Amino acid sequence: MRELAADGVPVAVTCRVLKLSRQPYYRWLRQPIGPAELVEAYRANALFEAHRDDPEFGYRLLADEAEAIGEAMCVRTAWRICADNSWWSVFGKARAKNGPPPGPPVHDDLVERVFTATAPNALWLTDITEHRTTEGKLYMCAVKDVYSGRIVGYSIDRRMKARLAVDALEMAVARRGDVGGCVVHSDRGSQFRSRKFLRALARHGLIGSMGRVGAAGDNAAMESFFALLQKNVLDRRRWTTYEQLRIAIVTWIERTYHRRRRQARLGKLTPVEYEAIIEPVALAA
Repeated sequence: MRELAADGVPVAVTCRVLKLSRQPYYRWLRQPIGPAELVEAYRANALFEAHRDDPEFGYRLLADEAEAIGEAMCVRTAWRICADNSWWSVFGKARAKNGPPPGPPVHDDLVERVFTATAPNALWLTDITEHRTTEGKLYMCAVKDVYSGRIVGYSIDRRMKARLAVDALEMAVARRGDVGGCVVHSDRGSQFRSRKFLRALARHGLIGSMGRVGAAGDNAAMESFFALLQKNVLDRRRWTTYEQLRIAIVTWIERTYHRRRRQARLGKLTPVEYEAIIEPVALAA
């Protein structure tokens, strides 16, 4: 209509031919982006940020994340925006055998299955496990110091999101103090490739490392801990509530695994005993 007007065709004539009203056209000239479009843009931006941080979330969880930062919307609106932009959960749709490969690693594999360390805070392993309760699944991320086998940090939550891995890492840093230069090895899970986790690594001077896709042996020492947890806690009974299972996991780690379970590779010492006895001797030497 602007071009026609520039060529000398009156706006009234163009509107009459197109069967449009002049008032909405002039309102649009004054404000090309209306309030509804602006609200839609803010909502889409909130959903995109949540999807980028936690790509395994479906549209319902993305709507919850958007509401948490002040962009509330109904679930149907979140679905429409996500569908229009193809923001799908990485777990939500079946992938063809020749479909896109898993996400690329954000770190090189610095461990290469050599799970040894000559000092505390030299090599940490981390991974996530899950177990079902009557109320739903409970997820746990743990951080293990290879030197003594001690679980230096862990986080338990009902959702497997990036914050789960970040909280476990923050707990480990708070417990161990100066950890700059420590290598943190994980698989290629989206939580460990998220911006939140990468920022946490950089903030504390930690060095990231990642194994290959579908290669459990690349993090075998961490898998062995989860196998013990499965055998000694998770599979011992049917868990009714989240809280029951959370308390059982924490109790087994802090009381049994750390202080009562002796390990052959530590000279029949527990992780707590090994750090209390061996480390002072090494420092004195």
